[in-house]
Amino acid sequence: MTGRQPMFNIPASVVVAALALIVLHVVRVALPPEESRTMLLALALIPARYAGPVAGLPGGDWSAITSFITYMFVHGDATHLAINLLWMLAFGSAVAKRIGNSRFLVFSALCGVAGALVHVGLHFGELVPVVGASAAISGQMAGAIRIIFGNRGFVQLPRNLRSVPLASIRETVTDRRFLLFLGVWVALNLLFGLGGIQINGSGGGIAWEAHIGGFLAGFLLIGAFDRKPLGEQRSPFQP
Repeated sequence: MTGRQPMFNIPASVVVAALALIVLHVVRVALPPEESRTMLLALALIPARYAGPVAGLPGGDWSAITSFITYMFVHGDATHLAINLLWMLAFGSAVAKRIGNSRFLVFSALCGVAGALVHVGLHFGELVPVVGASAAISGQMAGAIRIIFGNRGFVQLPRNLRSVPLASIRETVTDRRFLLFLGVWVALNLLFGLGGIQINGSGGGIAWEAHIGGFLAGFLLIGAFDRKPLGEQRSPFQP
């Protein structure tokens, strides 16, 4: 007789990441408005930092380095945070169960950094700050897709996600389910990013370029982080 599975079997790394995002948000919003704004700008990714000295930006030169990571931990408001947490619970949990907690955190950080690099490259010199874990979570989503599509029947995922092979890049990009999902996801990003739809009530739009950068990083890197099923020997990038 087997033991009963917990209703919410969330990996420890996802719980820790979620708590870090929540705690930092609570601390920031509890500060007086001016101090809260200063904290947000010091942690946010601001492309203008890399175009030369910008007077008045909190954090100075140090933030030009750390913001590639810290921007993922700060969110515009509770709604922004809640949406990211829900997506991380859905997709990040699958990735963490597959590759393990430590690898999950490194993988997510790299996806977030990749998204930041893409955004800075396309918006070089701009003063609009970028915040949120969306780029990292987009990478988690891409990784989860290759894990899910490795289950060829796609009827029901097994409890042990390591029991199915990781879908190769070729298998994934030729799968109609992936193409449909990708089309809808890109369309939503473009709708919010280019259509003028705003979030946070602060005039800030969605940094769709960072999302796409994080997604591409996750799609390509998941093979390098994968703990492969027993007996399976495949190239890290699985072309």
